[in-house]
Amino acid sequence: MKIQSNSSGTRSIEVSDEHLQTIEKYQLFRDLIDSNGYVDEQVLDKLKLNIRALLEGDAGKDKTLLDLCLDVIYHPNMKAFGLQQLVLLYINWKHQDNDGLGMTTSVLQGTPFN
Repeated sequence: MKIQSNSSGTRSIEVSDEHLQTIEKYQLFRDLIDSNGYVDEQVLDKLKLNIRALLEGDAGKDKTLLDLCLDVIYHPNMKAFGLQQLVLLYINWKHQDNDGLGMTTSVLQGTPFN
């Protein structure tokens, strides 16, 4: 799967199911976005700091977390818009997992939160 990393759509980042599973495993998006719902560079910096703290602990030995960092989070094209698209992709991915639970959630990539 690919996410747009800028609003013009000229740059993208490849995201795998393994990356999404790693986000879920470490609950990387939990309490990440403030109540205002804006995804900006400060939110991206907060995510990077949270991941850095994980890497300093036992999780630093987890190859999937390292792959997520190298391939997605610290990708040169990753900016706030890309993180927003990653969050939307994750929500849709979780929705597919929860189809059997009767949950109804649908989020469109490319649609900003704000």
